[in-house]
Parts: sequence; C-alpha cells; structure tokens
Amino acid sequence: MRLVKIGIASVNTTVGAFRQNTDRVLDLARKMAAEDVTLGVFPEQVIAGYPAEDLVQWQGFIDHQWPELERFAKETAALPLVSIVGVGIAQQGVRLNCAAVVAGGRVLGLVPKEKLPTYNVFYEGRTFGHGQPGMAETHRGVPLGDYLFQFDFGVVAPEVCEDIWSADGPMRRRAYSGGELVVNLSASPFRLGFWDTRRELIATRASDHQVTIAYSNAVGSNDGLIFDGGGFINQNGRHVLETPRFQQGYSTAVVDLDRTLRLRTENTTWRVDRESWVSSGGQKVPTVDCTAAVKTQREKLSYPVPAHRSFFLPAPDTRRTARVALCEDILDALSLGVGDYFEKTRAFKLFGIALSGGRDSLLTLLIAHRYAKRARPENPGSLIQAFYMPSPYSSQQTRDAAETIARELGVPFQVVSIEEAFEREKAAAQQMLGSAKLTPITEQNIQARIRAQRMWNWSNSCGGLFLQTGNMSEKSVGYTTIGGDLMGALAVIANVPKTVVMYLLDYLQETTGYEGIRKVLAKPAGPELAHDQVGEEELMPFPILDACFYLHAGEKLTPSEMRTALTAMFPEVEAAHLGSYVDRFVKLFHQSIYKWVQAPLSLHIGNLDLDRERALQLPVVTGSGWLRDA
Repeated sequence: MRLVKIGIASVNTTVGAFRQNTDRVLDLARKMAAEDVTLGVFPEQVIAGYPAEDLVQWQGFIDHQWPELERFAKETAALPLVSIVGVGIAQQGVRLNCAAVVAGGRVLGLVPKEKLPTYNVFYEGRTFGHGQPGMAETHRGVPLGDYLFQFDFGVVAPEVCEDIWSADGPMRRRAYSGGELVVNLSASPFRLGFWDTRRELIATRASDHQVTIAYSNAVGSNDGLIFDGGGFINQNGRHVLETPRFQQGYSTAVVDLDRTLRLRTENTTWRVDRESWVSSGGQKVPTVDCTAAVKTQREKLSYPVPAHRSFFLPAPDTRRTARVALCEDILDALSLGVGDYFEKTRAFKLFGIALSGGRDSLLTLLIAHRYAKRARPENPGSLIQAFYMPSPYSSQQTRDAAETIARELGVPFQVVSIEEAFEREKAAAQQMLGSAKLTPITEQNIQARIRAQRMWNWSNSCGGLFLQTGNMSEKSVGYTTIGGDLMGALAVIANVPKTVVMYLLDYLQETTGYEGIRKVLAKPAGPELAHDQVGEEELMPFPILDACFYLHAGEKLTPSEMRTALTAMFPEVEAAHLGSYVDRFVKLFHQSIYKWVQAPLSLHIGNLDLDRERALQLPVVTGSGWLRDA
C-alpha cells in the first residue's frame, strides 16, 4: 500500500492582498502538517486573489507574488508536506496562471494553465498566456512547463481549473506519462445547480484517465463573483471526499495510490488507449524528481475504510431535498457575497435598506441579516438600518409588514415620509414643463428617486452600504427607475428572477415562521407608486415573464420560437395572450438595455444574468428589424 493523506483547502482571498492571502494559506498548511497530511491542495491564484482581471497587466502586481510564494516555501520548509499553490508569474512578456509545487523550503516547479476561459464571467484569454503541451522552460531557476513531479509517495500531475473542463486537456497525456495523482487548483464561481455537475465531471475524468483527482476550489466573493469553495477527491471514478462549501477551511482523506495503479492494470480499455497513444507518437510528459526535496511521514496513516464500516452497504443518506438545496445554496451564496463585499471594501460600517413592505426589499433584508448573524451573532440587527419612506400611495398593510419584520429581526426601523418632498418635486417638474403635463410614469419615478437620494445622503454621512433591492425579472423589462430603485452600492438580488424571489420567501416563511414574511406575501406584489398597482397586471404573470426571459436571453430564441415554446409550457393560456406577452417582453427587454449599464455592481449566482460586463453583453444601440417574424 502507498497511503497518502490529502488535504483539500478552500481559501477566502482578497485580490491584491498578497501577504494576507499567503498568511491564510500558511495557517492552513501548518494545521494540515499537524494532522499528518502528505499533500496540501490550495486554490487557483490563491496568492493574488481571483479574479485579478486587468491588474495582471501591472508588472508590480505580478512581481509582488513571487516573494510571497518564496516566503510560503521558507516558512513551510520544516514541514513534511508537499503543497500545490496557485500563483501568477511573468515570463518573457507573458503572464501565466500557474500551479506552484512547493516542498522542503523550495519552489520545485511551475505548471501553467493551458485552457483559458473567455466566456460567461471569464476574461482570462485577455490577460494570461496559454501553457503549451511539451512546454519546458525555467522561471527564476525553477522548471516551468508541462511537467509531472515524483515524490516518495507517487507521481503528481498539477493543473489549473479550466484544464479539467476540457476533454482535450492535459490530464490525458499526463496520465499516460505516469501521472497518478492529478491535483486541480480551481477558482470556479458559484452557479446555481452546478455543484452536481462538478462532482460528475470529476468522477468522469478520474474514471476515463484512471487517476486519483484532488480538486480544490476558492471560496468567498470578489466584485460580485461568488466562489462557493468545496472540493473533491475521487479515485478512478469512486467518490472519496466532498468538502464543505461556503466556508474557509480544509478537509482530509487518505487514499491508497497502489489502488490507482492496480485499477489501470485491470482496465483493458485504458491500457489499449494508452498503447495507441504511445504508438501514434504521443509526446511523453517529463517527470521532475523531487524525492530528495522532502521526506513525507506516512507511517501513522490508516487504511481508508468507510465510516459506516461496510464496503458493500450504502452509507447513510444525508442528501438534502431539492427544495432545501436550491434555497440554502442561493441564500448562502448571496449572504457570502454581501458579507465579503462589506468586509473587503473596508468602506462601510453598516447596511442600509429602503424597506418597502414588498417582496424584493424583504428578501434583501433577510440576506443581509443572514450574514449579520454570522458576523455579529450577539446582535445581528445592529449591523443594519431599515427605512420605510411612505408616499401618498403607500398602504398601511405594507408599512405594518415592514415594521413587523424589522422588529422580529431586531433591526432599527425608521419611518421617514416623502409626501412633502414628492409634492414639491412635482411642482418643480411642472414648472419646468410649462404647459405640458406630468405623465403618470413621471410621478411614479419622482417617488423612487426621492427615496434613492435620501438613501445616498444617509450612506454618505454614516458610512452605510446602500443595498439595491431590485430583482432580475423586473430589471430585464425596465420596470425600474434610473436614479431611483435601480440605484444602490451593491445589487443583492439583481440576478434572481421574481419567481425565485417568491419561492425563497415561501421557504423562509416555512423555516423561520416570521410573521413579517407572511404579511408581505399576503399582498399582491406591486411598487405602490400609484393607486392599486399590481406588478403582474402592469407587466404579465411572473411565471410567463421569467419564461420569456429565459427563452429569449438564455436560449436565444426569436419571438416566433418563444411563442411556440410558451404554448407548450402554458397550454391553459390563450395563444393570443401568450403572443402579446412575447411581443411586450421583447420590446421592453431591448428598450431597457440602456438602463442595465447604469445599474450597480451585482452578485452573480448563475450563467444567465444582466451584468453587461460579466455575462450578457448586448449593444445598447441596435435595430429591431431582426426580431420581426419572417
């Protein structure tokens, strides 16, 4: 047996905080060594923080990373531990995103990332250069390139994040060249429902290439990207370890690398494929001999037996229901995003929310409070200030709902009327118009803008983080006010569809029993900027609105294709009504792009959202002729 204890770390980094990031890695490495860990795996770009984006174009940003990597090597020199750490380097005018192999007080090698994503939220191809098959260079006297690393416990094949997502990645040739333990350093953002995809992919890669895979993911939030952390160990397709998410730390497991080699001998398909690769001239990846660098201590390791002590019976089922998993993942991700933005910017002292008594601001409050309970458990409400700013159209019902939930959460609550300011602003606007009359939509927008201005004034004076509360569905059709409810310092639920907002509130009402949630849900959703406003009456039923958004923005369907799809999805609705909803959605969607580009930074939880810099990149000025049916 060749027993190896692997530690999988999730580290919450801040971009550019090199020393603090390295200190976090050092702390976890020391704790791993104290638990007889053989190999410690740390996330992608863990020294610099991720994503650094165009900061990597600054030579100083790159130059500051290497001393921290050397400091890490020096301070772990006495530990019988091999560490794989993410770092950025500059090599002959090219920036490379590398996995650094560290042991015995030295950096033993650097393996650059080959697959650079430039889709969805990623822009790595803009800033980093590609590692290449067969690359064999040196950087500061350290081997840099396509290498394997031989230690006294086995052969390690480092790689970085996207390399595992490509079927044509480096894993195949490295496994055929003798790599046994593939170590993937990742900074993969949270995407709703994506955790199972990661697990399945890693199992598939481990099975296809007959290797043991150790996968570590970053945790935390930087600039609206949320990293859920967690990691996996999978041996030749068999699940070994799944680590906790949404928290910094590490988990360990022992594997027998002799099992990986034995399974290769049993798998004729793998052997034949390797023979074919060799005979067709496959370029063997060279191995760096690191056996003299460190002597690992594996004498105390025990054979990895199942916790329930059976190789044949299933372990107890601890899986969450689909409903719980969906809701808890979204809530954990958004509260992590809110909290990290609050802490890492170091600019704010508390949160501020304009609480309307409606669904969106309620969910935003509950997410901020979820973070506050973790950050200040003795008095979470002291981190939040809620304001209710009634106009002539505000109802007693929404005021009571807002006041009730604030009281239940222990959040300070102020009522500051905008009625007088509303009348003054209407008069001023009318004076500017002369004989023309104020439109009803202008009167609505005046109210929203007064509220936003007051929130900004409060924020400027007390260091408060003004949270924007709008949802993705209404934002997609411009059902929001520039200078009003579109404004804020951080948009918490801007990428959460309205149907999901309501689903989350139903779940939270069930699990918390808050009376304030029940009171909010008892009233139809509407902005209360005019008499008896109901959002679904002014727009369309929210399930149909969200379906339109998904089909058009996500699946890229034309209006005629959308009508066909919606007819199958909503057979109870007349086709003529569905057609009118499609036409209305498409018109409003494309007319509202100019609003999105003025919205604040938002938190990302999926592949589909409205952040023009991160996901859906649409021109503001465009013709609409192509949308008409042929």
